[in-house]
Amino acid sequence: MAFIAIQRVALTVVLLAATMAPALVPCYAELQRFERSPKADGSLSLLVVGDWGRNGMFNQSEVATQMGRIGEQLDIDFVISTGDNFYEDGLTGVDDKQFEESFTNVYTANSLQKQWYSVLGNHDYRGNVLAQLSHVLRSIDSRWLCLRSFVLNAEIVDFFFVDTTPFQKSYWANSTKHHYDWRGVAPRDTYISTLLKDLDAALQESTAPWKIVIGHHTMRSVSEHGDTPELIALLLPVLKSNGVDWYVNGHDHCLEHISSKDSPIQYLTSGGGSKAWRGVFTPNADKLRFFYDGQGFMAVQLTRSTADLSFYDVFGRVLYKWSAPKFLHRAV
Repeated sequence: MAFIAIQRVALTVVLLAATMAPALVPCYAELQRFERSPKADGSLSLLVVGDWGRNGMFNQSEVATQMGRIGEQLDIDFVISTGDNFYEDGLTGVDDKQFEESFTNVYTANSLQKQWYSVLGNHDYRGNVLAQLSHVLRSIDSRWLCLRSFVLNAEIVDFFFVDTTPFQKSYWANSTKHHYDWRGVAPRDTYISTLLKDLDAALQESTAPWKIVIGHHTMRSVSEHGDTPELIALLLPVLKSNGVDWYVNGHDHCLEHISSKDSPIQYLTSGGGSKAWRGVFTPNADKLRFFYDGQGFMAVQLTRSTADLSFYDVFGRVLYKWSAPKFLHRAV
């Protein structure tokens, strides 16, 4: 699919690296890029959790306990957060105690003392966004790494973290109900145009066998929020034209796997980090492989030629497993 050229504007991301941070290397286009190596055997293991930050309440602590247990079993390399890191309205500043009460004091297992790579969710944008992006939080807990958009290269896979909240037109129009911190983002059209062009450039330059895009908002979902029209119209064409394998998100407080019917893309939702059980199910046009309207998280194991994912519930029980060899995963 041909990519429509979009006007380029400089995108600035504030970054300060700390001791536990992976190496910062020259960036793809305007996106900051980090590097880390897989294990000696060439494999990579990680956990994915989203929509979690509730001071340990709504079973957040119970999910965290099981993440620690599975993380130890899989010898995970890092953790990915799909956003909505702090409820209900993000952080008030770098001195907000919720950072420690919802993150540091909850994810205490030894196996979770690894780097956390995080994107912002819509609830994070309702607070002080610059606080979540600040290096000051890394001085409090060095695991924390949150940027708007960036690239993580792990040799066998490139992860592309995308700031999806500004895509949502309703957040810009509904300013009387919630305040959104658009500093560094407004004007919307310029920001999105820049991000899409920089993402396209980064994807084109990627030589990793696997390409995985991380965002907060759903692309395809059968739960409460459903499909996101702005992402389907603007972001999805970029993913399809660049052979992206997975789009991973939170936002809907559930676990699900949907396969695209017109591309190799797998849509994976891991948004069960705390409050869940929405009671909504609305089928869409793509192939639903798995849906769980409850709390839990996702585990991923990758090699150069294989991908394995598992969904776990709040009790640490395996709900669903899926595997794909690389050559089949690429086939349309």
